[in-house]
Amino acid sequence: MSYILGVDVGGTFTDLLLINETNGETHRAKVPSTPSDPSIGVLEGISKICDRAGISQADLSHVMHGTTVATNAVLEGKGAKVGLIVTQGYRQILQIARSFVPGGLAGWIVWPKPTPLALLENTVEAKERISAKGEVIEELDEPAMIESLKYLAGQDVKALTISLINSFTNDSHERRIAELAASVMGEIPISLSSKILPEIKEYERTLTTVANSYVRPTAAKYLKNLGDELTKIAPSARLHILRSDGGLMGVETASSAPVNMLMSGPAGGVSGALWLARQSGYKNLLTLDMGGTSTDVALVQDGEPRIGRETTVGDLTIRASSVDVRTVGAGGGSIAHVPELTKALRVGPQSAGAVPGPAAYGKGGLEPTVTDANAVLGYLPVGLLDGEMELDYEASQTAVAGVAQALDLDIYKAASGIVDIVNENMFGALRLVSVQQGYDPREFALVAFGGAGPLHANALGRLMGSWPVIIPPSPGVLCAYGDATTRLRSESSRTYIRRFSSTSDREIEKLLGELHQEASTELLGEGVSADLQEVTYSVDVRYHGQGFEVTIGLSSNEVSGAILEIIGDRFAKEHERLFTFALDTECELVHLRAVVQGEHPKVSAEMIAQADSDASSAVISTREIYVDGAMASASIYDRRKLRANNVINGPAIVTEMDSTTLILPGHAGKLDTFGNLIINPISAN
Repeated sequence: MSYILGVDVGGTFTDLLLINETNGETHRAKVPSTPSDPSIGVLEGISKICDRAGISQADLSHVMHGTTVATNAVLEGKGAKVGLIVTQGYRQILQIARSFVPGGLAGWIVWPKPTPLALLENTVEAKERISAKGEVIEELDEPAMIESLKYLAGQDVKALTISLINSFTNDSHERRIAELAASVMGEIPISLSSKILPEIKEYERTLTTVANSYVRPTAAKYLKNLGDELTKIAPSARLHILRSDGGLMGVETASSAPVNMLMSGPAGGVSGALWLARQSGYKNLLTLDMGGTSTDVALVQDGEPRIGRETTVGDLTIRASSVDVRTVGAGGGSIAHVPELTKALRVGPQSAGAVPGPAAYGKGGLEPTVTDANAVLGYLPVGLLDGEMELDYEASQTAVAGVAQALDLDIYKAASGIVDIVNENMFGALRLVSVQQGYDPREFALVAFGGAGPLHANALGRLMGSWPVIIPPSPGVLCAYGDATTRLRSESSRTYIRRFSSTSDREIEKLLGELHQEASTELLGEGVSADLQEVTYSVDVRYHGQGFEVTIGLSSNEVSGAILEIIGDRFAKEHERLFTFALDTECELVHLRAVVQGEHPKVSAEMIAQADSDASSAVISTREIYVDGAMASASIYDRRKLRANNVINGPAIVTEMDSTTLILPGHAGKLDTFGNLIINPISAN
């Protein structure tokens, strides 16, 4: 038998999910993350989960890995020293940037401008010029370029970016400079903007390529070390890395273009939620991934997650396809505090992280966190991870008591206030991906996962009006489930600015066909034959004279007919949905894109035993909890003992190895065939 392993590295825990390809049987494990070297936690987790499943590590056939290595390099400012080569006259392109300042009115007064990833002293100019049509206006001055490369070598840069004006139409000068750099600077990693992002808008293209160079040495080193160690313990296992857009890519591609995995972790959760919810017949979803440090939310419509063209990590916003995930600093480790000046309770974004963690973890944490508040309210079991981590309830009460004293409240009301505030923070994020994008959240189910998500899901369903609330099996390791059930993906794009009247259906069909072939080549290199590949297309469209674009999707069946008519009709409807109006103005194409995906892993969802509605056999105890402003008696259920069709009336707590679910009064949860816990208001059951 062969096994697929999904691995997701989070800020607090590394999650692993092992799937038997033959019968769909799953095994799961969580181990503490090792921020100093994430591969240590990954390898410890592999050893643990294989021992738990009773198999040899050599039985692993495929390892799919979602990693935050590139993300952390950006957030922590620990990327490589980058050298940048631009066209003469564009040396300060990163310093000028775009005239956008985050924050409210007059935010610029106190906004410290981020330091560019490539410093001005490490930026040199190339004497060359190519027109917007790809014509060479001024040949590259190679002797001057060689002297500039020698200067950068003397600056001890560890990665090099080459981003010339209009190189998206003609990359000959970028490729020649790369050849010169290899001869002058040796084996330095070189990123070309014409390869990373062959699109118009020189600032976005340059910033994205510089970001790629910034994280490339760190990501490449990590992936090489992990690959080498994996080869020792599982020689036949193939290693693939999760992309920001929810697909997989090979290690070689990930090492050369790590900018495409900046949102690798959150994308895994969305993929896992979609795969499991699809088994139960739900295609319109809001996803809620609440971990120890932050919460990621996203929207899935008609079985497809919304893919954005921008990825934001910290202060960095780059042009790379990613699942449209919004993140807030609200997690189980978010710290509650009462500022002396305002005396108003605040929660987050500061987090206790993995070390020392919440006070309840008994690792020396003293500050009150969301986890401590849940412990005080009685929502958490005595031990997490099947008893491997004992909770220190007394430490949680001591920590939360400080907040209660500052607010002059009893400890239960203070803890309840902490939970209410963190719920409101997540509520705001969910509105960003639904209401503010023109979607009614009442038309979507809410899928909650992550270690802390199921504790807060019922309350958020009530706030959003999103029913049912779905708690999948193994919610704490669902990101790893997503890693293990997604498929290889490659994308190719090209700038093509034409009014509809200046092009034709057949010209667009020809260009999309070329992009299809480019994207297909990468998957062929990963062993995915052409007959197993699936292609879809998208185009960025705007009204002529407009400054922004709207992305419109096309199926493979739609690129051989009246393409412009289809695009125009679809653009008008999408523009009206987003902005409440459409214009009788000529449309203009901006970018063309082809996405090629491999086949889905041959994994079947594991089904659970059937029973009737009586869930009493799964009750392990009862407990007094504080919920909805009063004490109430709640039954505690062991999820492993629950069967399909069992019904659990709130207030109740459902425990399992990697997470805990709270069902509120007036609500009930029902188990479906695949083990999903479906929560609805009782009146809706």
